[in-house]
Parts: sequence; C-alpha cells; structure tokens
Amino acid sequence: MKQIPNLFTLLNLFFGCIAIIFILQNGISMHMTTDASQFFDIPYMPSQIWMASLFIALAALVDFLDGFVARLFKATSDKGKQLDSLADVVSFGVAPGMILYQFLRIGFMQQPNGLEASVLWLLPALIFPCAAAYRLAKFNVDATQQFVFKGMPSPAAGLLIASIPLIYWFNNSDMVSQLLLNKWFLYGVILVVSYLMVSNLSLIALKFNDLSMKNNIPKILLLAIAILAGVFFKWLAVPIVFIFYIIISLLFKNKTT
Repeated sequence: MKQIPNLFTLLNLFFGCIAIIFILQNGISMHMTTDASQFFDIPYMPSQIWMASLFIALAALVDFLDGFVARLFKATSDKGKQLDSLADVVSFGVAPGMILYQFLRIGFMQQPNGLEASVLWLLPALIFPCAAAYRLAKFNVDATQQFVFKGMPSPAAGLLIASIPLIYWFNNSDMVSQLLLNKWFLYGVILVVSYLMVSNLSLIALKFNDLSMKNNIPKILLLAIAILAGVFFKWLAVPIVFIFYIIISLLFKNKTT
C-alpha cells in the first residue's frame, strides 16, 4: 500500500515521457510558396503536439492526486517527495521546453533562409527546463511553502506552455497564430515565465486549508475567473488565468506571506 503513491508519481513521469515522444514526432511539413514575401507558407501542425499538451495535462492531474493518495494511505515520505520533483522536472520542465523548441523551430522555418538558422537560436528554449529544475530544488528544501509558494510552481508554468499548441490549433485568429510563432514573443515568454519560477514572488497555493469563505476569497475569485474565461475564451483561458493568478496573489499579498 505504501508504494501506491509512488506509482502515481511514476505515472506522472510516464505521461511526461509520452508527451516528449509526441513533441519529437511532430511530422511538421513545409511547403514552398509562390508568395515572394514569404519563403515558406504557414506550416501544417499535426495533432501530435496537441497530444503532448493532453499528456502534460494528465501528468498535472496525477501530480495533484499523488499527494492526496499519499495522505490517504499515510505513506508520505522524503523519498516520495524527491521522486515527485524528479517526475515534475520531466513533465513540467523538459516536455514544455521541447514545445518551446519546436515552436521556435517552426517560427524560423517561416522566414527566408530559415532552414539555415543556427541551432543556437533555438537553445533559449532550454532555459525553461533549467528554471523548472531550480524551482523544484528550492521547493524541496523549503518547508514553508505549504499554503504559499515562493515563485511560480513548475506545474502551473508547464501547463501554461502546454496550452500554446492548443491555442495555436483551435484559435480562429491569424494574428494569434502568427504571434505564437514569433521568435521574439517566444523568447519573452521563456524569460518571463522562467524568471517567475526562480523568483521569490509570493503566490497563493491552491489548497483549501479550511472551508471558510473569508480565508479562501482569492482562490474562489480565481476559480470564478477560470470558469468565465473558459466559457468565453476557450484555450486562451489558460494564459488569462495565469495572469490573473499573479495579479490576485499580489492583491492579496497579506494572505500569501
């Protein structure tokens, strides 16, 4: 029974590995275009990367449940905590980092002579998994982050990046699609989200320590925003909720310290 929580954690890692497989087997195809202003047309983006987003979401669900299962079976341990972080590095660090790598690659391929671009232009994507690993190590040695986080949790950051293929795939705006393939936008996302992970910014933990309305106003407000954003903005709701998560944490700073 004591190994059941660890099996949940390993399932998190398993889903993260499957996500990476789908990202690497992306089947991206490029076609020459007669438009002189654009060497390649917008690349066809097959469902594999969308599937990667799905498996990162499944990893996040399992990651949420493994702590509950550990408490249920009274099987919490230091080994389980370390195993959880190792799994999170893959599912919410490496896998989202590979998504960023592929989107940078696609963005460069749209440009004239994009195939000749140095791989060095793609390597900033690897800043993200490095930041996630640092964030998780910091979390492991800090016992005060039960109801408040110091820095953006890696699962939240990973889910934000995992939403990029879903937004690209399902949105109806060419402007949004082009923005998601813009290298400068992607570099900005990498730097901002990576900084948020390694920073000491106080952010609310999404755990209900009691059932009182007074002590859970920030979480209830964020939940309401998430529901409304999901209804009106579909997958764009993910970055919207991410932004409001930071704003609400700052507004209710006295509850996050």
